[in-house]
Amino acid sequence: MADDVRYILVHGSCHGAWCWRDVLPLLENAVAIDLPSHGEDTTQILDVTLDLYVEAVIAEIIKYSKPIVLVGHSAAGVTIASVAERIPERISRLIYLCAYAPCDGDALHSMRKRAKRQLVLPAVLRSDDGLSYTVDAAKAAGIFYHDCSAESVEYALTKLGPQPTLPQETPVKLGANYETVPRSFILGEDDHTIPPEEQENMVADWPAADVHRMNCGHSPFFSRPDALARLIEYIVGE
Repeated sequence: MADDVRYILVHGSCHGAWCWRDVLPLLENAVAIDLPSHGEDTTQILDVTLDLYVEAVIAEIIKYSKPIVLVGHSAAGVTIASVAERIPERISRLIYLCAYAPCDGDALHSMRKRAKRQLVLPAVLRSDDGLSYTVDAAKAAGIFYHDCSAESVEYALTKLGPQPTLPQETPVKLGANYETVPRSFILGEDDHTIPPEEQENMVADWPAADVHRMNCGHSPFFSRPDALARLIEYIVGE
């Protein structure tokens, strides 16, 4: 791809680059990637770590000469934060989309457990070896895609895959490098996966100008792709 790429879109748990299919045609100069063991990537689940996620994103970033806007959905908030700590000079902005926005020492697993409402847990199906989990397809539609079209739901349910547990149990190490990177948050006001009140808690001390709200569930890339693309462009000042 030409060196005009400005956005790298990073998927969350059990998803892949496929989830951005409706946003990519609307957001100029954007690419979406598969994290290790997701989508078309063939990495074995037992080999997947948070560092491997981070390295995969960095490998994409360094293909391009210009600083990149990283958009991380859901669990990818932990990944993009870790990338920012590693190579802050290569990132112009982080955008958390209905995502976990960690502080130093947080692991996604512990962040999720803080929520008073556990919306996803009843749908989690853990593997026998404990290395991964999947989401019960019968419940996934109501959790991830309740405000999406029937076609989008059918498409997504055929592509959901297992989620390695180790990356989500690994605490992040964030410090001065991370603090130098501008960041914004898009909050889903009707999110059935990460409770909206938990998203509010994560950004309670952020500048108000960096927190944006959408009337959407957890997957606005399917339910409101045009509005999402326009909001991303607005955030970065196009």
